[in-house]
Amino acid sequence: MMKRISTLALAIAGIASLSGTAHAQKDWKHGMVEAKSDAGFVFMAEKGGFAAKNGITLESMQFKGDAIALKALIAGEIDSYEGSPGAPMVAFSKGADVRLVGCYWPGLTYAIFTKSDVKSVAELKGKTFGISSPGALPDLFARAVLEKNKIDGTEVQYAQMGSDTDRFRAVMAGVIQAAASSSEFTPVTDKMGLKLLVHAHDVTPDYIRFCTYMNSKTIAARPDDAAKFLAGSIQAYRHALKNRDQVVKLTKEMTGAKEDDPRAEYVFDEVSKLNAIDSEMTIDRRKLQWMQDLFVKTETLQAPIQIDKFIDGSVRDKALAIAGPKG
Repeated sequence: MMKRISTLALAIAGIASLSGTAHAQKDWKHGMVEAKSDAGFVFMAEKGGFAAKNGITLESMQFKGDAIALKALIAGEIDSYEGSPGAPMVAFSKGADVRLVGCYWPGLTYAIFTKSDVKSVAELKGKTFGISSPGALPDLFARAVLEKNKIDGTEVQYAQMGSDTDRFRAVMAGVIQAAASSSEFTPVTDKMGLKLLVHAHDVTPDYIRFCTYMNSKTIAARPDDAAKFLAGSIQAYRHALKNRDQVVKLTKEMTGAKEDDPRAEYVFDEVSKLNAIDSEMTIDRRKLQWMQDLFVKTETLQAPIQIDKFIDGSVRDKALAIAGPKG
């Protein structure tokens, strides 16, 4: 009887061990800003099956802003996330374990939206800007636009308004006077009585929109999984850029947009026109240096960081080898 119990115990232990190993090797939680009109690109790795083809069970976790996703990464609630480099640079400067592993959206398809009668950024002095949360992309982009126009960040007020859609609607309602939001709203501005005041491509061409981040512990403990996840992402972006109809369809499925909503098509066409997405996830140190200098100037960063330590290129190197040559 004792021998049978021991055998059973060993068998159960073996099953538990195998289950734990499978979880450690395959399950991956990735954070992103909640689905909007770029969702066909953002969710393609999971919904298009590219992560699965590389042996990764990918679970996409949606957040109201990228600064909130960063907190989830630091807390160990997710394995990676994507967002603009501002908040991670600030966190890294304060000792947080966060590493940039690749950037797939180096062009910022973002804008400042206002009422149609606003003629210049100078008219926004003393007005209220809608942002998602302090340190997130909308906040830092708004400050970059103000700095470009020689307006101190203290000369406007900031209101946390949730998602891009929330901020756009708040401008329509007159609750705020300007919103830093995705440029996806451009095709509906006239109908809503609003205007695109400035586009990031024109005023901040070196501002990076999305990079992917992990922490060094995950990279060290799960190097193969990290590389496979990133390889699936690279393959997904390659595929997406060549398949407009699939991207638009997935976007509308993820956002619940109506068939006659023009934003998904607009985003795809804008990405193509501006070459806004880099499927190979190149890490552009020059752009990162420019962003760091901007954040120091606007006092978002108290001092420069060591960019080479902030970056971990090893994951991308392995991922490119797994993904194979660009077709």
